[in-house]
Amino acid sequence: MNKFKSKSILILAAFAIAVSSLSACHSDDKDKKEQEAEEQTQEAAENPTVELVPVTKGKLSNSIAIPGELIPYQQVDLYAKVNSYVKKLLVDIGSQVHAGQLLVVLEAPEINSQLAGAQSRIKQYEAVYFASKATYDRLVSTSKTPGTISLNDLEQAEAKKNADMANVEAAKSALKEVSANLAYLEIRAPFDGVITSRNVNLGAYVGPGGKGTDPLFTLQDQNRLRLVVSIPENYTGSLSSKSEVDFTVKALPNEKFTAQVKRMAGALDEKLRAERLEMDVYNKSKKLLPHMFAEVNVPLPAGDSTFVVPKTAVVTSTERVFVIKVVNDKAQWVDVKKGITNGDMVEIFGGLKADDQLVKIASEEVRDGATVKKK
Repeated sequence: MNKFKSKSILILAAFAIAVSSLSACHSDDKDKKEQEAEEQTQEAAENPTVELVPVTKGKLSNSIAIPGELIPYQQVDLYAKVNSYVKKLLVDIGSQVHAGQLLVVLEAPEINSQLAGAQSRIKQYEAVYFASKATYDRLVSTSKTPGTISLNDLEQAEAKKNADMANVEAAKSALKEVSANLAYLEIRAPFDGVITSRNVNLGAYVGPGGKGTDPLFTLQDQNRLRLVVSIPENYTGSLSSKSEVDFTVKALPNEKFTAQVKRMAGALDEKLRAERLEMDVYNKSKKLLPHMFAEVNVPLPAGDSTFVVPKTAVVTSTERVFVIKVVNDKAQWVDVKKGITNGDMVEIFGGLKADDQLVKIASEEVRDGATVKKK
C-alpha cells in the first residue's frame, strides 16, 4: 500500500512539472507576440505610411451668404421751416407724389404782417432817398456858378443821398427775407416717391425740426432701392464693382432677385471690421419694401493663381495652421494661411512651390522630422 502511494505521488509530480513547463512556454510565446506587436506599433508611429499629393497651382471661386438690408434709394423727413399752423393737407400715407408737388399748405398770419411792414419801409426809405437826391441835384446845378456852393456842402449832400440809397437796398433785402419765409409755408416734394408717414393734422401747430420733433411727412423713393451688405475683412480682396449678387427675402421665399455692385466704401467699419457694399435694385413691381432683410449670396471670384490642395492636407490646430511636406522621406511642417474653400479643395499661401509633395490626409500624429513611408 505504501509502495502504491509513493508511485501515485511520483506520477502526480511529473504531471505537474509537465503542465508547468507547458504554461511557461505558452506565456513566453504570448509575451513575445505582444512585444512584437508593440514594436510594430511603435515602428508605425515613428515611420508612418502616408499617401502623398502634389501641390498644384489653380484658381478657386466661391460665394458667401450674408445678411443684407433693403433701404430706400432716397429718403427724407420733411419739417416746417417757420412756426405756423397746418392749413391744408393734400397727401396722406401711401400717396404717390412727384417732384415739386404741393404736399401741405401752412399759415402764419404774422408773416403777412411782416411782409406789409417790409413793403412800407421800402416806400418810406425811397421817399427819403428821392428827397436827398433832389437836394443833391440842385446843389450840383447851383455849384456851376462859382462861389455859390461850398465843396463841403456838396460832399455832405452826396453822402446823405448815398446813405438813403443804402437804406432802400436794406429794406428790399428785408422784404426778400420775409418773402422767402412766406414761400416756406408751402411744402413740396423734393423728388418722386411715396409718403410713408404723416404726423400732423389740420390746424396743428408746427415749427422748425429739431431733436425729438416728429417730421410732418416721410418721403421715400421706392422705385429703386439700395441693397446694403457688410463684407467681412477676409473677403474684401476678392470683390469688384462688376460683381453681381443674387438674394432672397423671407416674404417671397420662392423668388430670387439679382443686383449689381455699384458702390464700395473702400474702408472698413471700425466696429464690424467689414466693408460696406451697396447694390441698386430696381423695384418697378413694388414687390420689395424698404427695410426688408435679405439673404445675399455674394460671389468671390478667383484672384491670382494660388496653390490649391485637398482640405484634408491642411491641419488646423489651436496654435497653428500647417501642411506636412515630405522631402527625402522626412516630414516637414510648413505654416500656411487658408484662402477660399470650394468643395474638397482649399487655397493655401505659404512657403511652398509647385509640385511639392504633401501628406494627403495630414494630422498632428505625423510629427515634424519623422521618417515616413509612401503608399
